[in-house]
Amino acid sequence: MVPLSVLDLSPITEGSDAGTALRNSVALARHAEALGYNRYWLAEHHNMPGIASAATSVVIGLVAGATKCIRVGAGGIMLPNHAPLVIAEQFGTLAALYPGRIDLGVGRAPGTDQRTMRALRRNLQSDHDAFPQDVLELMTYLSPVAPDQTVQAVPGAGSNVPVWILGSSLYGAQLAAALGLPYAFASHFAPADLEPAIALYRRQFRPSSHLDKPYVMLGLSGVVADSDEEARRLFTSQQQAVINLRSGRAGRLPPPIDDIDSILDGRGQMILDSVLSCAVVGSPANAREGLEAFTARHKPDELMVTAHIYDHEARLKSYEMLKGVWG
Repeated sequence: MVPLSVLDLSPITEGSDAGTALRNSVALARHAEALGYNRYWLAEHHNMPGIASAATSVVIGLVAGATKCIRVGAGGIMLPNHAPLVIAEQFGTLAALYPGRIDLGVGRAPGTDQRTMRALRRNLQSDHDAFPQDVLELMTYLSPVAPDQTVQAVPGAGSNVPVWILGSSLYGAQLAAALGLPYAFASHFAPADLEPAIALYRRQFRPSSHLDKPYVMLGLSGVVADSDEEARRLFTSQQQAVINLRSGRAGRLPPPIDDIDSILDGRGQMILDSVLSCAVVGSPANAREGLEAFTARHKPDELMVTAHIYDHEARLKSYEMLKGVWG
């Protein structure tokens, strides 16, 4: 079976707070570790009332400290928001504390809006075209120190924290292939370029000291419950959140509703069709069927499942059921 991993944005639900969301993330990470999930990643987003993982390296440390063996990492760090040296030091510190367990996925998207970008960076002079150079600089800081190297990441130098390229377009696929790095595609929220991106990555991949052949991890929304009806109901929280976000009304994760169609107009349906087409939602038997169809079509080396479920216990149960039918 293709390995399963977890992507967690530490969702803040309506009526709750960030502290509860982060404690729920710790509980979910422990649960995922006990179930045998491969890795547990957290993502950087800013100025989003429903996401508690903005200080991603801090939350990774929290989760890694609460678990024993599962790999923990970033899916991802939005590198244009940071100096590469700072990220090397943060993840070098994590690697020193939790050796052999830390992953670093990097992307070039801002993870936020234009005004928040300015607040993060103080100006907007950083160049998206510099992303490849920033990745190379970051990898240099994580590698053993060269004889003439005057700036070092301490901790970080020699840690060789695995770097992944994240993406939702052909750009990231090209870069991951050129650098010989593993590639994670965000099909769980941006599936439009999924097939051409992974085809390009596999076709252009150049073996490197990091990886000798292509390695693709695909994002997938997954909600599993005792019945198809209950799974679809739980999934309405994520559907509502997506519509709200894409309509400029970002907020906390809402509770599920019985009939999503009752609140959908044509634009809302288009949003859901374009954003959430890569989703497995249903009973355990139908979830397995969905996973089999997705992996048969795209042939990923690994799947990273995200589940924005309002009720924490239902979220734990969903991941348990999914792993139970997949092995």
